[in-house]
Amino acid sequence: MRFAIGLFFCCALGTALNAHAAETVNDITQLNPIVVDQVARPTTLEQIAQLVATHPGPIAIGGGRYSMGGQTATEHALQIDMRGFNRVLDFSKERKEITVQPGITWRALQDVIDPHDLSISIMQSYANFTVGGALSVNAHGRYVGYGPLVTSVKAIKLVLADGQVVEASPQHNADLFYGAIGGYGGLGVIVEATLRLSDNVRLLRSVEEMPLSDYRPFFVKQIEHDPKVILHNAVLYPDQYQTLRAVSYRQTELPLTVAERLTPLDRNYWKEQKALKVVSQWPMGKTLRQDVIDPLVLKKPQVSWRNHEASLDVRELEPDSRAKRTYVLQEYFVPPAQLESFIQEMGATLRAHQVNVINLSIRHAKADPGTLLAWAKTDVFALVLYYQQSTAPAARDDVREWTRALVDSAIERGGSYYLPYQIHATPAQFRAAYPRAPEFFALKARVDPGNKFRNKLWDAYGVGG
Repeated sequence: MRFAIGLFFCCALGTALNAHAAETVNDITQLNPIVVDQVARPTTLEQIAQLVATHPGPIAIGGGRYSMGGQTATEHALQIDMRGFNRVLDFSKERKEITVQPGITWRALQDVIDPHDLSISIMQSYANFTVGGALSVNAHGRYVGYGPLVTSVKAIKLVLADGQVVEASPQHNADLFYGAIGGYGGLGVIVEATLRLSDNVRLLRSVEEMPLSDYRPFFVKQIEHDPKVILHNAVLYPDQYQTLRAVSYRQTELPLTVAERLTPLDRNYWKEQKALKVVSQWPMGKTLRQDVIDPLVLKKPQVSWRNHEASLDVRELEPDSRAKRTYVLQEYFVPPAQLESFIQEMGATLRAHQVNVINLSIRHAKADPGTLLAWAKTDVFALVLYYQQSTAPAARDDVREWTRALVDSAIERGGSYYLPYQIHATPAQFRAAYPRAPEFFALKARVDPGNKFRNKLWDAYGVGG
């Protein structure tokens, strides 16, 4: 009788979670197919806690699947797909705070807060990502005067390996707060987050073209300390990387030139996708972008809502097919004084390996306040590299070689590299870039002694890595 009741409970739980056995999961690049034993799709906190407490094997956590190196899965794991756990739990316009389940996307969150003239304080440049995924990688964006996402987080809730639900904030269980945010699912399942919001304001776009040698003084004098500048980045043009366009968005009271408050969900991106094909595949594509496409796109004055610029869709970057060629990101962080020397060495490495660079963007971020796996140990410039890669095995070997060279270049300058992408760095490079990793693994040993929470990142660098 007890066996029959237990069997019924297990079957009911599996049905409720929409679980499937032996699935192959992948990420946006399509380079990392991983066969997991099961994918569960919970919709309640109780289901997540029960899964974690009772599953005997490894558990991995998945969101929007925009990481690019297997950070959401490992072989023979139970993958918890969080995308159905996506409700808004509390919202206060007066306090400028919102509490959400982590499967919600930034875009869905914007639908809730935009009618109240509020914006997300820190997020990536695109709104497709889940909040939980962004927390797990401690994301950042183009926001001036801000650092990693953790600085806008008031508190989180976490399901630990024994199924216990704990609250964490900078004041309470701070070790878990600063370990789980930017912890890539290594400590537990983030099941709730309270975020601080900002005002939605009108933004005037401005564009300045200049040599790289002028950029840092320009940034310090005109961007870094101007409270009206909300968003900023600079586009460096290949393959010399000595000329850039700095794009800034300043708060303004000028009339809108873009009527929509949010980027329409049904927008057609054929122009952007065609431009991507030109830049990546035409013989003179990169020159056309620098001399024709970007000047045309950016020449008109634009005044839009902050939320419109923050609700961009990654579909504008999606190619027709990823079967033979795919598009991949990397990111490196260096102290501001090291920007020019790092770019010089980076350019030489990319040219030597004939890397098909689509875009190289510069952003700025303030220092991390204390996460154990901080990518910004000081104020940094971030170099976001978007490139085309063949899906052939030989191409991966070449990417591994030049990636390790760039990681060394960043480390030698007191910088770091970002962990959501292809896992090419050596364990020694990981430890050099993330010197507090031993503290993270000590905390993991305490709250997850059986190494239940795993993925390809922690297989490479964690217990037994």
